[in-house]
Amino acid sequence: MTDPYPLDLAHARALDAADPLPTLRAEFHVPRHGDGEQAYFVGNSLGLQPRGARAQVEDVLDKWSMEAVEGHFRGNSQWMSYHHLMSESLARLVGARPQEVVAMNSLTANLHLMMVSFYRPTAERPAILIEAGSFPSDRYAVESQIAFHGFDPTTDLIELAPDQPGGLFSMEAIGRAIAEHGPRLALVLWPGVQYRTGQAFDLAEITRLAHQAGALCGLDLAHAVGNTELALHDSNADFAVWCHYKYLNSGPGAVAGCFVHERHADNRELPRFAGWWGHDASTRFQMGPDFVPTSGAEGWQLSNPPILGLAPLRASLDLFDRVGMPALRAKSLRLTGYLEALIDAHLGDILEVLTPKTPAQRGCQLSIRVRGGHEQGRELFGYLSDNGVLGDWREPDVIRISPAPLYNTHEDVLRFVLATLAWRDTL
Repeated sequence: MTDPYPLDLAHARALDAADPLPTLRAEFHVPRHGDGEQAYFVGNSLGLQPRGARAQVEDVLDKWSMEAVEGHFRGNSQWMSYHHLMSESLARLVGARPQEVVAMNSLTANLHLMMVSFYRPTAERPAILIEAGSFPSDRYAVESQIAFHGFDPTTDLIELAPDQPGGLFSMEAIGRAIAEHGPRLALVLWPGVQYRTGQAFDLAEITRLAHQAGALCGLDLAHAVGNTELALHDSNADFAVWCHYKYLNSGPGAVAGCFVHERHADNRELPRFAGWWGHDASTRFQMGPDFVPTSGAEGWQLSNPPILGLAPLRASLDLFDRVGMPALRAKSLRLTGYLEALIDAHLGDILEVLTPKTPAQRGCQLSIRVRGGHEQGRELFGYLSDNGVLGDWREPDVIRISPAPLYNTHEDVLRFVLATLAWRDTL
């Protein structure tokens, strides 16, 4: 009987050659290992540099050198409206309307700004629901906001523990928690994709449940943007925040993103921390004393955007626009499915995949645990890195392998499997 998943380089290359979406790997700088390229599976932590990023940055530098302050006002890429160059692309990427999105600040700064407006605790409703094991920055932000408002995080920060093996959450458990704590909930803050397990969630249903309970709903999409197909406007979430340095390939510490649903676009009764760049653009330079927010997500801006920081995002968004999220998502399913099938067929005795098997419940990341325990997991991780296969490690015992469809290939996936088999032979 023919092996449907042979450990054969020619077979992997044939899959790549026949793929409906040819790889855009040539559009990226791929780190070297020895005489060849690294098999890089860490786009969930820091995406590769698009080759077009340098030109975008140099365009800003050239404009600065030749025009100085006049660069704010001249040409199609003038700095006054530079952030608008990304609005439509970002909106397509996250399933929103252009006025609902803005690139600004960092993820956690945006989360704090959003909670100023959308976490309005009262004595009856002081609580925030998050997932246990959330990314530490989210937890720190939420805990500090609760304390800032004079409430007690030990009682008003509700952390829902996973109810399924491997640290996964069922929708039933999420629904029960929202219903149970509903009368006390001011906000539900939930990830699009859980960073450690790679589990993706039904964001529209979580938002519906939160609103039904009388709470608002915010989303952390750090591991979902550029990874899964999103429909933020239709989800009815009140706000969302994300970073651009992972799947959006915009560089370390890149300018982040923010979504505010259009129903809040012109609500001037919402409290916010105001800044000059959030003021209505038509009267901003009148320098008046009264803050008049710009309509939409831009009304939450504080300072003029860092143009050099935004420039690489333009290069990355050009690539996403070229192929579109539906095609990228379809390729992601093929690559991740191939990875899972090879693990099941050839490595099931030593590896356990924690990420859900259902494609709709995951992005491109597979979170993998070595059955031999923590020490063997660290050994495998080190062996892979030494042999040009780079994933990342998350304590206490998870290796994350994320085939990003823009630049990873079936051949990369096979390299991971072959390297793991070689490590097994050393045991």
